[in-house]
Amino acid sequence: MVIVGAGFGGLGMARQLQLAGVDDFVILDRGDEVGGTWRDNTYPGCGCDVRSHLYSWSFELNPHWSRRYALQPEIQAYVLGCVDRWGLRDRLRFGADVVRAVFDEDRATWTLHCADGRAFRAPFQVSAIGGLKDARLPDLPGMGSFAGPSMHSARWDPTVDLQGKRVGVVGTGASAVQIVPELAGVASEVVVFQRTPAWVVPRRDGPIPRWRQWLYSRVPGLMRAVRAVEYATYEVRYPAVFGPWAPARSLVERLAKEHVRRTVRDPATAAALTPAYELGCKRILISDAFLESFNRDDVRLVCGGIDAVTPGGLRVGSEEHDVDVLIWCTGFLVDEPLGHVDVLGRGARRLAEVWGPRPSAHLGMTVPGFPNAFLLMGPNTALGHNSVIVMIEAQVRYVLQAMAWAKEQRPHRPVVEVRGSALEAFVQEVDRKHGAQVWGTGCRSWYLNAAGQNFTIWPASTLSYRRRTRRFDPALHTSG
Repeated sequence: MVIVGAGFGGLGMARQLQLAGVDDFVILDRGDEVGGTWRDNTYPGCGCDVRSHLYSWSFELNPHWSRRYALQPEIQAYVLGCVDRWGLRDRLRFGADVVRAVFDEDRATWTLHCADGRAFRAPFQVSAIGGLKDARLPDLPGMGSFAGPSMHSARWDPTVDLQGKRVGVVGTGASAVQIVPELAGVASEVVVFQRTPAWVVPRRDGPIPRWRQWLYSRVPGLMRAVRAVEYATYEVRYPAVFGPWAPARSLVERLAKEHVRRTVRDPATAAALTPAYELGCKRILISDAFLESFNRDDVRLVCGGIDAVTPGGLRVGSEEHDVDVLIWCTGFLVDEPLGHVDVLGRGARRLAEVWGPRPSAHLGMTVPGFPNAFLLMGPNTALGHNSVIVMIEAQVRYVLQAMAWAKEQRPHRPVVEVRGSALEAFVQEVDRKHGAQVWGTGCRSWYLNAAGQNFTIWPASTLSYRRRTRRFDPALHTSG
């Protein structure tokens, strides 16, 4: 197998291959170290919005998380430690930027070509590059004309001195709510440019006491029980907040509005930070400090779409806002699940052309016409309520079953390919369910394509996904 991506997905796949007794695999990554998202995102305050014990592999629990919500350095250290304990270093190939993947029908193998000329061939390939990999920058008049330092949050430049500078932060999404509190008090002024407000609820973060860490490491089963409770706590949010019948949504929405009113002292600013769309339609953000930042004299909110970038800053309407540094918290190219990789399947069909504006895969993992190729965290498997590690582990288990079935059918030339009818039924099911979910209530978000189709989020509980992927179904596949 060739695994593309050395983040949580790719490394989890590699570990389970090891445990299954499969040692003929390689992991390719375009970076110079493992970690994926947690290697690339190093901005101030970067951390996870899922509790630490749940945002870790169930087969590699960590009793020594220092906080309820781990920050980037600790998550990256956890990943690095796992790689060393598992002995994966000799399986890693860094600087391997995969640009083309071609299926050979005669040999039933995939050849993956890298930008530097290297090529890797194997019967099976797994794409674990994730959705948060390629930074998205807006297409605005004057882009590139700004005279000062400019960076995307995912491409943080630590050499830029922000002390005493006027810093413009574009966006109020997941990275912005972490960055803004860290800049307040460092920069002379932080100007936050908001097009659409986000629902922000308290994080309630805090350190995990040493005595509790000691208990986790000494009492058998305690940490697993804590993880199970945390999983259940997150999972109940789906029917309560996100589902078609969500009795808690309006209550949580009222509490969130009250949280804004009580936290932000200026009524006009509080009103501007309060969304007009239903809670859950966009990603719900958690922070104990973002809203409080707007009580400072050196933090200012600017509302409205940006009309142009100027040498001195940004223009919103008729007003120009001068800043010394620009930070773009504008998300990722999630509508391109494979990025710039040109994937050619049976008959040299290009996956990008097969997908068009609506990427789709059966259970988010397989596409007809592209045998022996699997996606981890592919279309319609992202979450709005729980840990994606749960989804990744379910998918890895399913991939191993699919490989085993293919090898049973044709030991010397294994092939597994999902049927077109299976994908068609799956997409119809997903679209039907999304029509009744909060994500389909009309707000604009990165979950949707231009046609309003939700190609990113799993439209049900993770329990339902785990049930669907527990056993590989040969009836939905062919070995021809």
